[in-house]
Amino acid sequence: MSEVIKLNKLTKKYGTTDKIALNNVSLHVDAGEVYGFLGPNGAGKSTAIRTLLNFIQPSSGSAEILGLDIVKDSVEIKKQLGYLSGDFAAYPKMTGAQFIDYMGDLQPPISKKYVNELIKRFKAEPNKKLGTLSRGNLQKFGIIQAFMHQPKVIILDEPTSGLDPLMQQEFYDLVNESKANGSAVFMSSHILSEVQKTCDRIGIIRDGKLVDERKISEMSLEASQTFDITFNGKIPIKEIKKVKGIRVSEERSDAVTVHMHGKLSELFAVLAKSDVTKIDARNLDLDELFLGFYEGKVEK
Repeated sequence: MSEVIKLNKLTKKYGTTDKIALNNVSLHVDAGEVYGFLGPNGAGKSTAIRTLLNFIQPSSGSAEILGLDIVKDSVEIKKQLGYLSGDFAAYPKMTGAQFIDYMGDLQPPISKKYVNELIKRFKAEPNKKLGTLSRGNLQKFGIIQAFMHQPKVIILDEPTSGLDPLMQQEFYDLVNESKANGSAVFMSSHILSEVQKTCDRIGIIRDGKLVDERKISEMSLEASQTFDITFNGKIPIKEIKKVKGIRVSEERSDAVTVHMHGKLSELFAVLAKSDVTKIDARNLDLDELFLGFYEGKVEK
């Protein structure tokens, strides 16, 4: 099965009001794919996830997970997926070990050894009561319980909340390992660097509508790349400014700084005709492009 998660015009209205939290959202996630679901607070990310899990039911439209209907087959679906909520909480009087054992009774892991490896990887504290843990240390147990039975479908709502940078990287590695093993991962996030490191495709949701979908590789081509270019002799500034997608931000006697959106071949063709002594490239700036979607400045 290629399309592991599939939404078809999924809509959610609340009560008798005109409030539409999800508006005809259609998308799919394939096996071995990490799909980032992005949008500002209140855009509909968590509503979509709660609807997929049948915590709330759709007003119209449909969705399937592993070929099963999210409403009719909700119990069977839950046996086969891992889930981490955006406001993960656990029994405060349980120790971490007791919690993991309890979750293992509900959904047995394939390998107890793998569970212990996850505990060690995330430097979790299984002998402490969950109610005494910091937000980040509690989040570790949320991640462990979502991945420990090595599910083929993993749904994550703001998964790195509270984690320090080292544990965030451990999480990214775990997601990539799950992807390599064929799992489909559906992950909501508003951390752009997180999305760049883990996701194959992203969907942008705004006011309940899916306003665009892109491959991360495609977005990298559209993002702004900054170059500091030093010349020996005359700068072909007129020709540089004619290059499609370019913006010159600074001109000096022997150098120029440009911001480039899109493919670089035309710019390099211009530079090849001049005596260029140095080119310094800066990091891709995807943040600006993402924010453009959030604020409605980028059209589909």
